[in-house]
Amino acid sequence: MRKTLAWDKLNIEGREWLLLATERGVCRIIFPHEGLEDFRSWMQRIIPDAEPRQDADAIKATGIGEWLQAYFAGEQPAISNIPLDLIGTSFQQQVWNELGRVPYGETRTYGEIAAAIGRPQAVRAVGAANGANPIPVLLPCHRIIGANRKLTGFRGGLEMKRKLLDLEGIQGVEDGGYSRFLF
Repeated sequence: MRKTLAWDKLNIEGREWLLLATERGVCRIIFPHEGLEDFRSWMQRIIPDAEPRQDADAIKATGIGEWLQAYFAGEQPAISNIPLDLIGTSFQQQVWNELGRVPYGETRTYGEIAAAIGRPQAVRAVGAANGANPIPVLLPCHRIIGANRKLTGFRGGLEMKRKLLDLEGIQGVEDGGYSRFLF
């Protein structure tokens, strides 16, 4: 049973990200356009009796801040030493674990992820799990694209997705996507 939920802010390129962790590890990365209040019901579900508390030391101990700073500086940091607390269904966790296997600088399609987890017909469900990824960037949902090599969606906005792909030197992905992600 989870008992604590710590959070802290991280400034990356002049934008404020929020990082959350339980005593087990990093459980959520919140994009700059989102806030803690956007995830209040999620927090109540995972730790009903705990109020999230700002705790820079607890977040620092996970290494996630340093990892993100290195990533945005163009480095390829390993994720193996970051403790994670993936909170989701068994299917979602399968998808998220597969996201973590997509190498830096490469993309996969939703269909390829579905096939990799042994569920080739579950392409839409993979898309939904990808969209629910609680630890974006570290578990690189931005590397997942449409079968037509187009951007589809991204909770962080398609502008951010394009930036992350460009940072990794990924080319040949066309603009596209749903209008609700055009920010």
